Amino acid sequence: MLLREGCRLNVLLISTYELGRQPFGLASPAAWLRNAGFDVDCLDLSRDDLDESKVRQAGFIALYVPMHTATRLSVQVLPAIRRINPTAHLCFYGLYAPLNSARLRRVGAQTILGGEFEHELVLAAQRVAARHANATPRYEQPAQPLQRTEAVVSLDRLKFVVPDRHRLPDLARYARLEEPGGEQRIAGNTEASRGCKHLCRHCPVVPVYQGRFRIVPQEVALEDITRQVEMGAQHITFGDPDFFNGIRHAISIVTALHRAHPALSYDVTIKVEHLLKYCEHIRTLRDTGCAFVTTAVESFDDRMLARLEKGHTCADFLRVLDLFRKQGLALAPTFVAFTPWTTFASYGQFLSTIARLGLVESVAPVQLGIRLLIPEGSRLLGLDEVRSVVGAFSETQLFYPWTHPDPRVDTLYAEVQKGIREGLLKKESRAGIFSRVRALGCEDSEHRWPEVPLRIAPGAIPYLTEPWYCCAEPTENLSATSRASGEVI
Repeated sequence: MLLREGCRLNVLLISTYELGRQPFGLASPAAWLRNAGFDVDCLDLSRDDLDESKVRQAGFIALYVPMHTATRLSVQVLPAIRRINPTAHLCFYGLYAPLNSARLRRVGAQTILGGEFEHELVLAAQRVAARHANATPRYEQPAQPLQRTEAVVSLDRLKFVVPDRHRLPDLARYARLEEPGGEQRIAGNTEASRGCKHLCRHCPVVPVYQGRFRIVPQEVALEDITRQVEMGAQHITFGDPDFFNGIRHAISIVTALHRAHPALSYDVTIKVEHLLKYCEHIRTLRDTGCAFVTTAVESFDDRMLARLEKGHTCADFLRVLDLFRKQGLALAPTFVAFTPWTTFASYGQFLSTIARLGLVESVAPVQLGIRLLIPEGSRLLGLDEVRSVVGAFSETQLFYPWTHPDPRVDTLYAEVQKGIREGLLKKESRAGIFSRVRALGCEDSEHRWPEVPLRIAPGAIPYLTEPWYCCAEPTENLSATSRASGEVI
C-alpha cells in the first residue's frame, strides 16, 4: 500500500482525551499509516498544547473521538486548527464519530470513520494524497470517493499491526497505578479486543458494533506491551470494553504476559455476568498479576438493571464480590447513580448499600455522581419512559438532555457533584468524600437517609490515578482541571 514517488502527505493524528492513558487510538493508526508510506505525527492535547507547526504542515488531520468528552473537546479545538491550517482535510474517527456525524459534518468534518477504522483511515489518506499530487496511488483495493456522504462504520476483520508509540508523550506523564502504601507504578495500555457481544441499553459501544467484537491477535498485543515495558511501563490497562468477551483469548494473553513479564501488573474490565460465568478464572487473573478488575454494576436495583438489560442482578454482584474477596483480588465497581428512575430515597439506599458492603474504598468518588448519558443512537430511546423526559438532541452538548420528574433529584445531583468536586480539590480520602456526600441526606428532614456505619473492608485497594467511568453527562465546562479529576466524560 505504498504511495508512488511524489505522493507524500503529512498526516497529523490528534487525541484530546483518553482517560489519562497514552492514546492507543493514535498509536495503532500511526503504525498503519507509516507502513503505508505516510509521514505521521501525533498530538495528545491532554498532555501538550496545540503545536501550530505540526498543524500547519499537515495535509490530513484526523481527530480521535473514542468518548463523549473527547468529542466535545475536539469540536472546541477545531476553530484553532482551522485558523492555523484552513485547507487540510479533516477527519474524525473513533466510537463517537458516527454517533455524532451530523454535528461533526456541520463543523467541518470531511471524513467520518467508526468501528475498525485503521484500514479506512489509510484509504482516506490515500485519496487525499492522490488529489494533492494529481496522481493515482497504488491501492490494494479500488479507490473510493474522496469525500463520504455518510458516516462509515467498518467492522471488517483487520490484520492488526503493532502500534507505533514513539511520537507520543512519555508514559510517565500519564495516569499511574496507586498501590497500597502510596507507591505508584507507571501505567501503559493496550487492547486485546474491541467492540462487545452484549447489547446493554445505555452502552455507547452498542450503536456502532451492534453486538459484535473483534480480536486483536495475541502476538500483536504482547509485542505492544513488551515495547511499553521497555519504555518504563510497570502496569498495563487492557482497554477492552469486556475482557472476557473472548475468554480463551483473554486467558491465553494474561498467561503469556505473566510468563514474559512476571513483575508486571495489569487491570481489566469485565461484566458481572462474565465474572460469574467464568468464575474459575478469577484465580487465574489473580495469579497472573491482575491488580484489580473494573466491573459495571450500575445499580443495586434489579428493576433498573432490567431496564438497562445488564444481564445480571444485585444478587449476582454480591456473589461476585464474595468470590473476589475469597480470592484476595480487588474489585472496582462502577455505577450510574442518577437516572430518570432514581429517587431521593433510592439514592440514599444506594449510598447505604455501598457502606454496608464495605465498598467505600473500592468505589472512586466520581462514581457517586454519575448521571446517565443518552447519546445519539442510544437504545435507551426505545423506552417510552425515557422519551418522556428527554429534550431535543443538543448539538453543543452532544447528547439528549433529560430532566428528572422530581426536581429534588436534579438538585441533589448538583449538590453531590459539588461535594465530590470540593473533596477532590481538597484531596480528601475516598471515605471522607463519601461521608461528605452522605451528609446531604441530613438536609431533608422528611426524607432523611438511614444511618449505616461505614464498613471498611480489610486491605487497601489499588487504583489508577485517573479513574475509569462511563455513561455520564458532563456537569461543567471541559477544563483541564475537571478532566484531570475525572468529573466529566
